[in-house]
Amino acid sequence: MRQPRIVRVGLIQNSIAVPTTCHFADQKKSIMEKVKPIIDAAGASGVNILCLQEAWTMPFAFCTREKRWCEFAEPVDGESTQFLQELAQKYNMVIVSPILERDINHGETIWNTVVVIGNNGNIIGIHRKNHIPRVGDFNESTYYMEGNTGHPVFETAYGKIAVNICYGRHHPLNWLAFGLNGAEIVFNPSATVGELSEPMWPIEARNAAIANSYFVGSINRVGTEVFPNPFTSGDGKPQHADFGHFYGSSHFSAPDASCTPSLSRYRDGLMVSDMDLNLCRQIKDKWAFRMTARYDMYANLLSEYLKPDFKPQIIADPLINKRA
Repeated sequence: MRQPRIVRVGLIQNSIAVPTTCHFADQKKSIMEKVKPIIDAAGASGVNILCLQEAWTMPFAFCTREKRWCEFAEPVDGESTQFLQELAQKYNMVIVSPILERDINHGETIWNTVVVIGNNGNIIGIHRKNHIPRVGDFNESTYYMEGNTGHPVFETAYGKIAVNICYGRHHPLNWLAFGLNGAEIVFNPSATVGELSEPMWPIEARNAAIANSYFVGSINRVGTEVFPNPFTSGDGKPQHADFGHFYGSSHFSAPDASCTPSLSRYRDGLMVSDMDLNLCRQIKDKWAFRMTARYDMYANLLSEYLKPDFKPQIIADPLINKRA
């Protein structure tokens, strides 16, 4: 009996614009100049909520462990936010902007952060990446540690949204927490490479959308970024100068298990999709996942697991070591 709640949502994936050997200011400026026409296209298409890729203002240089890339970090209200605030207001569009944040008020600590900009050009709030990878070339803990903002859901003019940044998609409880806080759309801005994660890419977000009865927008950058100095990552592989191929393939998943086709593995792109947020409640009513979830049982298990004297609930066959 409710009126449709149709929201038009957009995802942007892109490669960097100039070589990583260029001056940092030129690299950042060139990316912003490259992305602006895509944002303009989203605005012209009537997009209500737009999400960019992880650390969109820079190359994903965290593989190198070189601290000079910290120069790309900026305050929440810094250059890229101001750039997007104007566009958000121009197009009456909510924009989710993942940046490398420099927290000026707390010792200039660096975080992997998303800034949520409202359709009036205001900053609604921020969220910091909950889970930091320590696998392969993902040497991100050299630059920033786990976030401290919990699992916020941002109530916007167009719906309740949340952001599960990159590696957090591998953690089911991370997805769950955003759902418990009432998210209707969860974005997963990422930077991930083919050899490591591509077989998992079409599965995890779709599973999360089904299990938590919300929409998911998955974004991954594209291209191969080559850095000036070769590096290693303690995995026995020879030194190399690139992270691997960022395979794009951005897409949407819905709570009814449907999903869109993906964007290209190689090219920049804008994906636009209309979604009726009423579907979140309809699927909750159909499957009753919340009612049948037994959160009390799992809360007790997790509470016990966190204790130093935890013992797994294993019932051993008393005859397992008995000889015939």
